[in-house]
Amino acid sequence: MSESRSTRHGLIVVVTLFLNLGLLYGIWYSYSVFLVALIDHFDWSRSVTAGAMSVFILSHGLFGPFAGRLVEVFGPRRLMMAGSVVMASGLLLTSQVNQWWQLYLSFGVLSALGLAACGWVPSVILTEKWFPDKVGTALGFVTAGIGVGIFTIVPLSNMVIESYDWRLAFQVLAALVVLIILPAAFFILREPPVAVDTARSKQSREVSDASVQEDCVMPAHDWTVATAVRSRSFRFAVLAFFAGGCLSQLLIMHQFAFMVDHGVAKTMGSIIVGIIGVTSIPGKMLWGALSDRLGRELAFTGGLVCILFSLLALVLVGVVPGLLMPFAFAFLVGIGYSVNAPIIPAVARDLFAGPRFPSIFGTLSLFSAMGGAMGSWLGGALYDWSGGYQWMLLVAAGLALVAPVMLWFAAPRRPETPPAP
Repeated sequence: MSESRSTRHGLIVVVTLFLNLGLLYGIWYSYSVFLVALIDHFDWSRSVTAGAMSVFILSHGLFGPFAGRLVEVFGPRRLMMAGSVVMASGLLLTSQVNQWWQLYLSFGVLSALGLAACGWVPSVILTEKWFPDKVGTALGFVTAGIGVGIFTIVPLSNMVIESYDWRLAFQVLAALVVLIILPAAFFILREPPVAVDTARSKQSREVSDASVQEDCVMPAHDWTVATAVRSRSFRFAVLAFFAGGCLSQLLIMHQFAFMVDHGVAKTMGSIIVGIIGVTSIPGKMLWGALSDRLGRELAFTGGLVCILFSLLALVLVGVVPGLLMPFAFAFLVGIGYSVNAPIIPAVARDLFAGPRFPSIFGTLSLFSAMGGAMGSWLGGALYDWSGGYQWMLLVAAGLALVAPVMLWFAAPRRPETPPAP
């Protein structure tokens, strides 16, 4: 395959991943509307119902290291095909639940494992392989698909729930996964030819080396999972992404219920969720491109500053009449939280590039997911404990301050040299 044809197919792969992630993570964020429907139907507490998403995020994250290793052994294409079948099966089973523990198993475990297999890790690895010299920009575009998914899949789920019921909504989502993800993985999502991949990787290393030190000597060893987890950079990156994941899920998962509690109609609340998705589309592209040009730390800090301002808007939802503050919150949090998607994998690659990057990235993603699981559960628990969302807002503000500081300490601008195994 010529380099021009290879580049053209690489662009097709990136566009396909954009659409795939839109569907998969649109389903993820649709749980914010399912949360209200399940509470109304079963009269479960918010912490119990939101706990299913915590289990979902944790299962998704725990599978990350295995997903990375499976990509190294079987390739991303086979893993994604298998994952789409598993996820669809989990969603179908979720449509039949009658007890909270059934929800935890079908949606929280089975659907999450399927999504982990066909979603984040293999998509990032494919993107990095096709465009190693512009990884931040490429990941910004690919992950912008998540915003499209939030804008389309969340309102779609709410429409089916309001028009029919939540059980049918889960069945519709299962059908979409099988009809879109499985054929995309089978026909389109291939890795680049070895020759082109090697040439691009060499060019990427040369650019990276020149930016660090003009006369840089190539390291004698490659990173492994064992050496990476013992490094200073990994520890601080874990803290940064744990805090960032916790903050994102804390706000995204509970803002719909927060809006409804403050008099916003459910239909309008789902539209506001969609606005978050729309604003996150240019946000991911912006932060990804800026991170390639200005550095990962500055881009990440800019995103968290936007989240701080979104918290102020959320506080004023019950004070300022009308929809000005809900829309301001949606715009700011959409721009702000979107920084996580391109920055996390780009930082991981900056710090730990090499043959074992898939496994290292999967391991690092585990801690980000653990933060997300904590955030989803914590919002409901703080509400049940205090009877309101005041403590949630205070915790969110603290996380928005801690996360960027930790990334500056991780210092992807000055990656460590891999030690001897």
